[in-house]
Amino acid sequence: MGRKRKPRKNIRKGAKKKRRFAFLRRLAIGFYAIAGVAGLLATSCMFLLVHDIITQCDYFKARHVKIEGGQRLNDREIIAVAQVKKGENILAANLAMIRKRLRSHPWIAEAEVRREIPAGLHIRVDEHTPLAIVELDRKYLLNEKGQIFKEWTAADPANLPLVRGLALSDIGRAGQSEVAAIRQPKRSQEHLPPQGLLNRPFEAVMQVLLMGKQARGMLSNRQIKHILVDREIGITLKVFKQMKTVVLGYHNYPLKFRMFKNILNYGKKRRSFPDFNRIDLNNVNRIVVNPVEPVPAGSHKEV
Repeated sequence: MGRKRKPRKNIRKGAKKKRRFAFLRRLAIGFYAIAGVAGLLATSCMFLLVHDIITQCDYFKARHVKIEGGQRLNDREIIAVAQVKKGENILAANLAMIRKRLRSHPWIAEAEVRREIPAGLHIRVDEHTPLAIVELDRKYLLNEKGQIFKEWTAADPANLPLVRGLALSDIGRAGQSEVAAIRQPKRSQEHLPPQGLLNRPFEAVMQVLLMGKQARGMLSNRQIKHILVDREIGITLKVFKQMKTVVLGYHNYPLKFRMFKNILNYGKKRRSFPDFNRIDLNNVNRIVVNPVEPVPAGSHKEV
């Protein structure tokens, strides 16, 4: 008896099925890709259509612009700097660009802009608070953070303490960057010292100014006319209309401010106590008062 033959597998038929399946798979992938691109295009077109409609719709036109925080700058000046107008669509307004324009103004330290749906814009600005005028190669305004924010002009406040004796290198990288930007916006700053690295004279000036801002009467910043910086001696003040001299030196400024106040109060109570033209508080253990009236040599009063 002959052997039974095993049925042969139809190799060609299986290969055709595989090729057909691969073709259908590629066809499906292509269809889904085309459908996805078409859907994306349709969505984009719809978005652009909706965007055009709402950014041109009268319902979202600005009918009021609210300004907050302006002190030196009035509302009209702030609106002019921001370049916003009533009647513009608030959804089409570029808030980042408006904020950038506001911050480019030398008096504006920070700015916030937001929409008030349906028809308003709210602008809030924080202005620099000038603390003193610093005399370098030119005169500059110094704020409460120890930053130079603009060059002083005749239109700016003049009733501020005038600081003399500092160098540009004394005020750290941040202050130097501002001065460089005021002088030459494209000036290289690679040679400047690390930011935040302040030296002793500038720190002393800032301490005196911040104390003078809080003080009432005797040694307030209104009474301080000049702050003279000597790197060895420290701080010397010219105070009152008579430009009387007060030597503070370095350190212990809260104590020296109190002692100065006590000396003035003592002088008011005792009419025999002569008016002074100079008080040396550098050494708190040996305060020297130089009277205005001419007195014999060696008769300086010590308190």
